[in-house]
Amino acid sequence: EMSGYKEEELLGKKSREIYPLEDGSEIIAKEHEKRRRGESNSYELKVKTKQGDIRYWLISGAPNFNLNGDVVGSIGVHLDITELKELEFQKEKLLIKLEKSNDELQEYAHIVSHDLKSPLRSIDSLTAWLKEDYSATFDANGIKTLQLIRNNVEKMDTLINGILEYSTIGKNRLEIYNVNLNLLIKTITSTIQIPKHINISLQELPTIKGDKYRLQQLFQNLITNAIIYNNKKKGLITIGYKDLGEYWEFYIKDNGKGIEENYFGKIFRTFEKLENNPQSTGIGLSIVKKIVDLYGGTIWLTSKINEGTTFYFTLNKNPNGAA
Repeated sequence: EMSGYKEEELLGKKSREIYPLEDGSEIIAKEHEKRRRGESNSYELKVKTKQGDIRYWLISGAPNFNLNGDVVGSIGVHLDITELKELEFQKEKLLIKLEKSNDELQEYAHIVSHDLKSPLRSIDSLTAWLKEDYSATFDANGIKTLQLIRNNVEKMDTLINGILEYSTIGKNRLEIYNVNLNLLIKTITSTIQIPKHINISLQELPTIKGDKYRLQQLFQNLITNAIIYNNKKKGLITIGYKDLGEYWEFYIKDNGKGIEENYFGKIFRTFEKLENNPQSTGIGLSIVKKIVDLYGGTIWLTSKINEGTTFYFTLNKNPNGAA
């Protein structure tokens, strides 16, 4: 039934002279030699039925021994796996197509960002010149409007950079080396703007394996997020960790506004914001999620309104193995 031949057409003939395509005859000959040596094995074979259909078989062969332990033949089980192979081929085609689409999308993101950044720089320069050359002409409202334009240009520039960052995460293989997280956090806190009323408490953190640039993105976005949404007179951000064996577990805790539970799943989506805060682009937490995924980890949070939020995330100690 699998081959399309009648029994009398096959009896007394060698299968390797009837079924195989491409290098199938050589494969069968090699497998028969293994049977004579007493070896068992499974292998795939591309065949052609009597009707001319191309099929794929999975063959499991084993030697047949007599009572004295001599190999007197072989036992074979043949399974038609054509449908499975076709699914495998479809998957390979889809992966190739997806990779091509990702390359095109990344190239498109770079082109668009370049085309958008150029007029943004021009707008920023022109408004700066207007403010400088016509400062005596503009009233307070005019100056305020010009500054509003420049603020929005800056926000747009930040948004474009965020989109570019998001599109490139996971594109290349992770560079793995030792990263001292205490020095990393020190670098972050010295470069971002931290209001005087907010204090950052840091537990002694470990040196982990990873990429400094991606890890800085991860921690900086979470720390910045904790600062932006802190409405307390005395803000507090606490950073710590646990060693879970195969993973590191980190947390960044704040005593800010808190997040309603129905938003927990939404905040990691691109462009999703809890409120219309001009300091937020809606990309930061989606970048965080993508980096954590890249490190084979998970991210989640706990929160109480007006009490604060804690973001937890795990990172695989062997990032390349996870990726």
